[in-house]
Amino acid sequence: MGKQLSITRKIAVVIPKYGLVGGAEGFAAALTEQLARESAFEIHIFANRWNKQRLQEGVYFHTIPIIPFPKFLQTISFAIFAQNAIGKTGVDIIHAHDRMFHPDLYSMHGIPHRIWVKDVRRKRYPSLFDRSTSWVERRMVAGGTCRYFLAVSRLARDVFLKEYPIPIDQVPVVHPGIDPTILAKEKNLEDRYIVRRQYGLPTDVPLVVFVSMNFDIKGLPILLAGLGRMRVIYPDQLFHLLVVGGDKRGKYELMAAKAGILDRVIFSGTVSPEKLVNIYAAGDLYAMLSKFDTFGMVVLEAMAKGLPVVVSSNVGASDLIKENVNGFVISPPLDADKVAQVIYKALQPEAKNVMSKAALATARMFTWERSARKVAEIYRKIDEIKKKSVPSGHNNERH
Repeated sequence: MGKQLSITRKIAVVIPKYGLVGGAEGFAAALTEQLARESAFEIHIFANRWNKQRLQEGVYFHTIPIIPFPKFLQTISFAIFAQNAIGKTGVDIIHAHDRMFHPDLYSMHGIPHRIWVKDVRRKRYPSLFDRSTSWVERRMVAGGTCRYFLAVSRLARDVFLKEYPIPIDQVPVVHPGIDPTILAKEKNLEDRYIVRRQYGLPTDVPLVVFVSMNFDIKGLPILLAGLGRMRVIYPDQLFHLLVVGGDKRGKYELMAAKAGILDRVIFSGTVSPEKLVNIYAAGDLYAMLSKFDTFGMVVLEAMAKGLPVVVSSNVGASDLIKENVNGFVISPPLDADKVAQVIYKALQPEAKNVMSKAALATARMFTWERSARKVAEIYRKIDEIKKKSVPSGHNNERH
């Protein structure tokens, strides 16, 4: 992984749920497991819950309690209990994947909580939980011990810097990696036909794939409207849309009917990760026009199966998109006609085939090894900073 630390360092990885369902949980686990393969690091996970199937040599787990009720105590209690437990363990570097008081570096899997509540969720009044979470976050940023704030995308970095005007070199971008098992299984016609038969789809009609557990935030309404306009503007362009996820189906069936495309839309419900990979293989284009998404792992997963992508500029994974090469990025304001024109362009056979190869090539670049190398280098910088801060006559080396 490049230049290593001279001796083994104990790294505290702090996250309430480790390796469970969720973008942050999966990101933390995949990155940590890659770092644990390096002899330079002894990893200690401080979590309330974790996936027992992800246990591996060189990784040690510490249970951190959380006060679940009242809800506003959840973030504060975990931060306090984790900090106390870490103090008793004696680690060299604290890497937080959730808000706490005194980490050495913090991977931000979201945006500042105040902005999320106000601008994305559009809550009129923040709850007590929102206020307490924002308070812990502000204490963390202003506390002086956190030397780096790792952003998963340029979008996440830029929003963070608007809320907290700190030096930009303290906010490096470390993109997530792709699960190697997704890349290992090549896309083939058999998978395509099996999935299409399962959902009653013709084998030769272009299939747009959409995946989310929150249809509104991820932009399904504007996607449905855009496909409706495409059917009007380009009546000869055949298509189907496969909507994967567990949000309220009836509401969006009504939207599809209003857009005049209910006969072109299939709702699969929630599927397993293994089945989702096969759905990507059956598709021709992935579309996600999110209101806001710090990254969007599903975009990278779809690209790993050779799907060109159409995303909004509010999706952090737009960092990976080269316009008209491996996909398209649509900037706000999003309107149905603009969406229709871009998706139509992306579905044309000549463009689709070229972009498919480019999308796969892009996904192959973004490995967890690549991400871990960047984080390991940041660990090394923090270690050097700490060594310089040790008073003369003291030695903080671990043997």
